Amino acid sequence: MPGELGVSIRLRRPGRLCLPGPSAGAERPQTPFRWLVASTRSQVTGSGAFRPQRVQGGALAAGGAFTLDIAFTTPTPGVTALFGPSGAGKSTLLACLAGLIRPDHADIRLDGEPLHTLPPERRGIGMVFQDGRLFPHLTVRQNLAYGMRRSSRPGMTLDEIASLLGLGTLLGRAPATLSGGERQRVALGRALLAHPKLLLMDEPLASLDHARRQEILPYLRQTVARAKIPVLYVTHARDEVLRLADHLALIDQGRLQAFGTLSQLAANPTLAWSHADEAGGVLLGTIAAHHPERGLSRVHCQGADWLVPQSTAAIGQGARLFIPAREIMLATARPENVSVNNILPARIETIVAEPDRHGALIALDIAGNKLLSRVTQDAVTRLGLHEGAPVFALVKSMSLEVLS
Repeated sequence: MPGELGVSIRLRRPGRLCLPGPSAGAERPQTPFRWLVASTRSQVTGSGAFRPQRVQGGALAAGGAFTLDIAFTTPTPGVTALFGPSGAGKSTLLACLAGLIRPDHADIRLDGEPLHTLPPERRGIGMVFQDGRLFPHLTVRQNLAYGMRRSSRPGMTLDEIASLLGLGTLLGRAPATLSGGERQRVALGRALLAHPKLLLMDEPLASLDHARRQEILPYLRQTVARAKIPVLYVTHARDEVLRLADHLALIDQGRLQAFGTLSQLAANPTLAWSHADEAGGVLLGTIAAHHPERGLSRVHCQGADWLVPQSTAAIGQGARLFIPAREIMLATARPENVSVNNILPARIETIVAEPDRHGALIALDIAGNKLLSRVTQDAVTRLGLHEGAPVFALVKSMSLEVLS
């Protein structure tokens, strides 16, 4: 049943904590989250519970005091990505939610149930870290089973998780014999087999190369969707956000800069997120038809149909499209005899100048679908483009990326 996760956290700490670095005299700044997880390993009680710590002490890095003040409510189930630069407070926020850090103020409610009043071990929260943290002396099967013994709540079985994550042939292996991607799949499976109410993922793919990330992303999306639980997912990688997130929280300097659905924020030209080279819009739709004689498939998104390279997905299956802003051309009249398959009427909502590029980012409404087009300033002037003007958006089928 749909619900919501409400988060309100305030935390003030004196500065970033630093630990000795790899070379003599060097210091390595760490977020409180990673420092506390490491430092509290020796402070586990007999019941297996972390003792929450107040963040204080330690050497101070330059930059002075840091304040985390974030509040949002996100629908459940689903994936909410926390995106922002290093030091923005994303991992610290996860630590507060998990109970590893005791903030000055916390109000955490999952479907109306308060979690902030409970000790960490009773919050029903699963965690997946960057390095997997598997038990080296246990097999894959034993690592997975360890998650099950820590929960009495119902959920997927070990065999179901192993099948979803493609771990069936690895169950007898030791962690040392696994690839980085395989280890992270086991870590995800172990966390889910604890049958958590909420899953926190702190840059789980950051240590993997691009090929391994692309390999594991479909497993992540499929397994999280099957689990039907809320997920807060910290990442610096835009492609992970585009493929996984339902909602997006943009965080910087301990503050929430923007929050909304991925489709809404991706097409908002007033946000810094939208001015990156990789800017573009995300559309959610369904596979409506296949045209094998043309090598194309048709995806229906609200009131618009898009022709994409032929997909193997079944008709009626959900599809997530990414359309880069640089790939959308604009015309004031419908062109004829062109190779572009997708020519759709649109209306200009907003024009935001990009002086460094000598161009502009234009927000478009296409039958209720929100997209961005990046054009030169010359094109804006020459075509007389302005807010409210009707135009035609031209997108090559080969420019559309079907993410799922």
